[in-house]
Amino acid sequence: MTNSIKLVVIDYQSGNLRSVAKALESVGVSPVVTGKAAEIGAADAVVLPGVGSGPAAMEALRRRDLVEPIREYVASGRPFLGVCLGLQLLLERTEEGDADCLGSIAGRVKRLPEGQKVPHMGWNSVSFQQEHPVFQGIPQDSHFYFVHSYYAAPEDDTWVAGTTDYGVSFCSIYARDNLVATQFHPEKSGRLGLRIYQNFVSLAGNPTTQSAQRSSTEIPPTPLLQRGAKGDLLKADS
Repeated sequence: MTNSIKLVVIDYQSGNLRSVAKALESVGVSPVVTGKAAEIGAADAVVLPGVGSGPAAMEALRRRDLVEPIREYVASGRPFLGVCLGLQLLLERTEEGDADCLGSIAGRVKRLPEGQKVPHMGWNSVSFQQEHPVFQGIPQDSHFYFVHSYYAAPEDDTWVAGTTDYGVSFCSIYARDNLVATQFHPEKSGRLGLRIYQNFVSLAGNPTTQSAQRSSTEIPPTPLLQRGAKGDLLKADS
């Protein structure tokens, strides 16, 4: 049963935690909102929310010794959902302050182009590029709520599951097996946003679906990232 899973929402003082928790409660799960590494490591599924500054968020994660636990969790194969800034933090580096991020996704975070009102705030459509259980039942070109000034630019667009246009066509959904992340806020996106959380909870409560999703593609995942002696991000040898 989905209500028996341990779903952790990571608390690092950089997210609309209450809104995310209420959305999860509305789909039948009681999330554990915590910033403790041990709780994250013991979770069946994890949500990384986030709003605001990327560099400030990374500093908050470092102060709480959460950087490595999050990287390890993503690599573990268990369901992980990043929301808004929670997507951007998964990449290697951000143009905002030219700062390192978690490095779970190869690529950079870029600022939205000039000529557009920034931040991009309001409803916009998502063009789905591939199927994933977390987006089952969501119609093509559905609208979701965005608030952001930067966007994720993965090196490999194989895993870009949805795109949105705002002066540039950007990755609004990233989906690689267990790792799913959205630039928009499902918890602010009405019925369809709640459907995404419901699907994520269902995925977390169904190991068979997780296994099938991991084996549904012959394309290998992005190589794990390691850090050199000076802290530089390096791709592991394939």
